[in-house]
Amino acid sequence: MNAEKAISVLDTMRLPNGAYTASVSQDYNYVWIRDVVYTVLPFLHSPCERYEKAYHSLFDLFRNYEWKIDIHTKKKPQHLYEFIHSRYAKDLTELHVEWGHAQNDAIGGFLWGVGEGVRHGKKVIRDEKDLQIVQKLVQYLDCLQYWQAKDNGMWEENMEVHASSIGACVAGLHAVKMLVDVDDDSIHKGEETLRFMLPRESETKETDLALLSLIFPYRIVDRNTALLILNNISSRLERKHGCIRYENDVYYNEGSEAEWCFGLPWMGMCYKELGMMDKVQEYISKTKRIVPENWEVPELYIGGTNTPNKNTPLAWAVALSYLFIEGNEKDERKYKIE
Repeated sequence: MNAEKAISVLDTMRLPNGAYTASVSQDYNYVWIRDVVYTVLPFLHSPCERYEKAYHSLFDLFRNYEWKIDIHTKKKPQHLYEFIHSRYAKDLTELHVEWGHAQNDAIGGFLWGVGEGVRHGKKVIRDEKDLQIVQKLVQYLDCLQYWQAKDNGMWEENMEVHASSIGACVAGLHAVKMLVDVDDDSIHKGEETLRFMLPRESETKETDLALLSLIFPYRIVDRNTALLILNNISSRLERKHGCIRYENDVYYNEGSEAEWCFGLPWMGMCYKELGMMDKVQEYISKTKRIVPENWEVPELYIGGTNTPNKNTPLAWAVALSYLFIEGNEKDERKYKIE
């Protein structure tokens, strides 16, 4: 399997400003903060500049809307449009349509990606102004009281307290506390809420694919909790073409829930974090079955069918599949040499 094709597929969604659209489809031809964070994960250990350029573009976005961040470091947003928006036009400007913009996990994910980039020697921070933006985003999460705030969550749906959103914020605050001032009490409040909630995702969802983020990439749960999450997801959400996001999901549901392709490599990455190499090999096989020869991995297969939806390729799905397969092949090559 020529994994290098994946990079050229990702490049079809890369914009001149360094950000990525979620897909080339009409529906997803926008820039989502969270999708960019996941899409550039393969470049965290790479000498190319794709990782830095993507974060520079997001910093430029936040600089452009710094006035809004300033307001909501002191005053909680009351309406969805007041939140830092979750998706943008290709020129990184806000879209003036109603949307589920209360997505605290996107801000937590961005902070995590900045901190991880710095930790890996990436020049994601260009100047003092970028550091100021990081500090203000930390204050924004504090103002929201993210540890008890209802938000739209990773799937941009109903407002409730989501463990995956709180976890992303905890990971983000941990990641930047060497760069800016972070109140330890703010982190502790998030951790305390997670202890109370996990392994549930929310009041309405006993388990959810979004919980995988707490294992990979954020690494903020202990082994026992990680195993509970993985067991719940594999037994209840895993299907042939991927994983459903949660039970009774109505998105692209044609008699059964849609099967999201990135669920399989994501599960595999989580098992790799736990050192469970037999499960890693199992999910390598499962992932290779859903990756086409041209590497245009779909968002999902429409529920109850063998048909992918039109959001093909999905940048996030391509990135996670590549990261998992290529990472495993590198490990195998290294093992053979040793």
